[in-house]
Amino acid sequence: ALSRSLHPLSLAIRSPLPPSPAQNGTPGHPRPGLLNTQPGARLVLTPPKPACTSAALSTTNPLWKCRIKYTTRPIGMKKTGGRDHTGRITVHGIGGGHKQRYRMIDFRRLRYEPGAEEKVIQVRYDPCRSADIALVAGGKRKRWIVATENMQPGDLLKTSGHIGRMAVSASEGDAYPLGALPVGTLINNLESHPGKGAQYIRAAGTCGVLLRKVNGTAIVQLPSKRHMQVERGCLCIGGVPREHTEMLGLWPVSAGGSGQARPWLPSRGSWHRKGGWAGRKIKPLPPMKSYVNLPSAAARA
Repeated sequence: ALSRSLHPLSLAIRSPLPPSPAQNGTPGHPRPGLLNTQPGARLVLTPPKPACTSAALSTTNPLWKCRIKYTTRPIGMKKTGGRDHTGRITVHGIGGGHKQRYRMIDFRRLRYEPGAEEKVIQVRYDPCRSADIALVAGGKRKRWIVATENMQPGDLLKTSGHIGRMAVSASEGDAYPLGALPVGTLINNLESHPGKGAQYIRAAGTCGVLLRKVNGTAIVQLPSKRHMQVERGCLCIGGVPREHTEMLGLWPVSAGGSGQARPWLPSRGSWHRKGGWAGRKIKPLPPMKSYVNLPSAAARA
């Protein structure tokens, strides 16, 4: 109804007095910034640039995750105290502790050219994880990886994505696909999909066991005794992640101020009796977790 009532209305531009030559500039060339109000002229309104909100802006900036260039230098971290961006506490018991710096760990061993060897330069403690880390170098690049138990400076590490006919006995710290390793191998830093990067078995002192290979897939037993089925091209590392002997959680609290270096707050001092509801329950293991999309029976038929 409003559009029908406004339809007869029209916008008419009233022709003002012709401007003087001094105000209009040269004949035939009006001064910029003024509307051309001559009879028969077409009115074109050009809004300023800030008002063009519907214009398509072409940008070549990459995603924000790709803007950070990989570096082996430690990066400063800001403690959150268990609070999110709104300032509310989302995780209780977090606060204080010693200052920490983050080191970028490369969990994709097969990132560069395959078959290249890398040399271990340094093995050190990382405050952001339970396992130690190792600085390795190969070619013209360096990167941090998760160190294994017997890894020492000067060791040579191999990384391969080839799956041959014969199984390969991987040394500690070498990275191979699951299909290239023999059954019963202790592994860590396991991928859920080929090329995605290690997501499982990264904590110190934990390891998985390669149980069997079925129809181009591999079944691995996780540290929680749960079975996991992945493609045989998923990369893993042989051995067990190295555990730091002087972790903060193993330091005895001998004095009142010695616990301030820990990144968590003290708990309540009151004592509560725990009955049978507390503790771990004895229950059957969960079913196998599969990351492989196997064809259905109808498709195989």
